[in-house]
Amino acid sequence: MLRLTTALPLLLSTALLASAVQAAPSVYPTGVTRYDPARAYNQYVIFSGADKQTHLIDMNGNEVKNWPQAGFPSAIIDPQLVGGERGRVLLQLKDKEPGPLGSAGNGLGNQSVGELDWNGKLVWQWGDQAPGGAAQQHHDQRRLSNGNTLVLANKVHKVAGFKVPQVIDDAIYEVSPEGQVKWQWLASEHLKEFGFTPAQLKLVYGTDNPDYLHINNLSVVGPNQWFDAGDKRFAPDNLLIDSRNANFIAILDKHSGKVVWRLGPNLSPINPKTAAKVPRPVDQFVGQHDAHIIPAGLPGAGHLLVFDNQGTAGYPSVPLGLIAGSRVLEIDPIKNQIVWQYSAASSRQPGWAFYSSFISSARRLPNGNTLIDEGMNGRFFQATAGGEIVWEYVSPYLGKAPGSEAISNWVYRALPVSYDWVPQGTPRSETAVSVPDSGLKPVSYTHLTLPTKA
Repeated sequence: MLRLTTALPLLLSTALLASAVQAAPSVYPTGVTRYDPARAYNQYVIFSGADKQTHLIDMNGNEVKNWPQAGFPSAIIDPQLVGGERGRVLLQLKDKEPGPLGSAGNGLGNQSVGELDWNGKLVWQWGDQAPGGAAQQHHDQRRLSNGNTLVLANKVHKVAGFKVPQVIDDAIYEVSPEGQVKWQWLASEHLKEFGFTPAQLKLVYGTDNPDYLHINNLSVVGPNQWFDAGDKRFAPDNLLIDSRNANFIAILDKHSGKVVWRLGPNLSPINPKTAAKVPRPVDQFVGQHDAHIIPAGLPGAGHLLVFDNQGTAGYPSVPLGLIAGSRVLEIDPIKNQIVWQYSAASSRQPGWAFYSSFISSARRLPNGNTLIDEGMNGRFFQATAGGEIVWEYVSPYLGKAPGSEAISNWVYRALPVSYDWVPQGTPRSETAVSVPDSGLKPVSYTHLTLPTKA
């Protein structure tokens, strides 16, 4: 299946505008807006659209595969883990009544998750065997090398000391192919390990928000040079999480469940005078997403990569306004230094030109580019190490914005997919797309005559 995503026209007729005003994306045009095949890393991209379907596109924005299930997010499975079979994904499969605490940002409406093959055939499913009879998965699910599956989930229960009668706790389950929970972890059992001061802990226990941490990411540390050098905190099977509501990133010991490495929640305020300097000590990230260790073999391997939303979060809420816009940070986890970053200024744009207060992601590519999802605007792009945008795509898939009746093209996470992940014969296109000439010309001051004083 090859479907070309066409760009919306910039100028709409009066009649069309009247009928489409509730269905317009936030950014024009849609589809691929620029593409330099020689400088971009050529690949597919998989993402779950606002239409609650999972899309796989090529470099020209052609949809080459569609799964009619929401991903939140989708997770591709390494063919080496499934007998060499290409194109297998982990997705949300079935919804349920979420109850009074359900929202677009938690997993209370998720009945089951599972594995689908390239043709959409169900290979594996988990939900009925989950604690409470439902997966309640949110944000992440990942297939492990041992054949088990990690699921980041919610558990609604009473926790002593909290003001709210029940919390929406974050849980991690390691599930066998037979559906049995082989290992589990519960955030509320580790509250004193996350770096809160006594005053902050009082705010955590006293919050009116039952989703008190909102852990939005789960990843496996993976092979890295720090562990090879003897640092056991970075054991490849340890797990990395980040809390959107509490502004911390942490590594969990896979065996004990204890926090063995942490960054945040309390970091130095951003100094606008040094905000572009690297390396520098890590300054305050806020409401971050998609923190992970860059995998071995990629530029920056072993460093932490995270999308710093600079959205409202913290106990108490961190003051914002020191810089405009969001950031992508590459961090040396041993020195706790920012060694590379992307902001709008990196592309010679004003700060507000790159901003997503929630959702979003960033992934390093083999040629050193970074695939960045500015999720709030449904826009993702490849930026070079120097900040040049060499590929850009705006999602045309529309649906209700999280927690709203408004129509949006938001994209939670966009993931790179190599050409050898799909079955042989899957179509792809690599045709350059040039940025339209603005018609603006630089002004020469050489021959200007300045007025003299009267």
